[in-house]
Amino acid sequence: MRIPVSVFIIACNEAERIGATLRSVGDLCDEIVVVDGGSTDGTQEIAAAFGARVVFHPWCGYGRQKQVGESLCRHAWLLNIDADEVLSEPLRNELRELFAADEPSARAYALRIVEVMPGETAPRAFAPFHTYVRLYHTSAGGFSASPAHDVVVLKEGVRVQRLSARIDHHTYRDVATQIDKFNRYSDLLVQQLQQEGRTIPAWRLLTEMPSAFVKAYVFRRHFARGLHGFITATSYAIFRFLRVAKLYELRKRGEEGSANRRTQSMGQMVAVTTECHSGRPTTSP
Repeated sequence: MRIPVSVFIIACNEAERIGATLRSVGDLCDEIVVVDGGSTDGTQEIAAAFGARVVFHPWCGYGRQKQVGESLCRHAWLLNIDADEVLSEPLRNELRELFAADEPSARAYALRIVEVMPGETAPRAFAPFHTYVRLYHTSAGGFSASPAHDVVVLKEGVRVQRLSARIDHHTYRDVATQIDKFNRYSDLLVQQLQQEGRTIPAWRLLTEMPSAFVKAYVFRRHFARGLHGFITATSYAIFRFLRVAKLYELRKRGEEGSANRRTQSMGQMVAVTTECHSGRPTTSP
C-alpha cells in the first residue's frame, strides 16, 4: 500500500548514496520529487530510474532549496528526507499504520534521525541522533528560508507528535569530504550571522574547539564509535572553530577598513583645508 504522501529530496552529486534512500520510499509513498542542484555524477539518472520526478534548480541555500521541493509536491502531506538518509523498516511500517485508517491525528510528526558510520548496517548502541519535524501537513507550516538551516517552522498552536522508529543517517563518507562540507557550511553560518547582526566574542577562539569536542564526543555519544567517533568529534570541533574564526576575521577586516576610511577622510579634510588657506591673499589697490 502506498500512502498519500509526497517525498521530496534535495540532492547534488549523491549517486553513491541516493539509491538506498529512494529504495526505502519507492514502494511506500505516492510521489517522489528530487530537486537537483546540478549533479555531474549521474544522480539525476539514478533518481529517474526509481520513478522520481527530477527537477533541476540552482543551489539557493538549504532552507530555500527545500522550499522549492515543497512547492513541487502535489500531496498535502509531505515527508522530507535527505539524500543520505534511509527509512528503517520499522518506520516504514509505522507510517503505513499512521495512514491506514483515517487522517493522522496530528498535523506534524517528529522523526528520530540516527547516525550510521561506514561499515555499519545499523546504528550502534548509543549512536548520536537528532529529532526533527520531517512529516507534516502543508497547513501546519513549512521550511524556513534560511541559507544555512533547514528547519520546518510550524504555525502557532500546531501539535507535534513523535514517531518511535528511526531514520538511518549515513552522513559520513570520509575525512576529506566531511572537512570540505564543514568548511562550506561554516561560510553559510557566518553569512547568516552577519545578516542577523549577531557577533561572537573573540575569547571564543580559545574555547570553541575543546568545548565543541567534548559536546560531540561525550554528550552526543561519539565515544561509542571508536576511532571513527573520535575523528568525527574532532572534525566537528574544527568546524565550530572555523565559524568563530571566520566571523572574527571579517570583523577585523571591517574595523581595519573603517580605520582606513577615517584616515583617508581626515587626510582629505587636511588637504582641502590646506588648499583653502594656501592661496595668495588679495589686497585692494
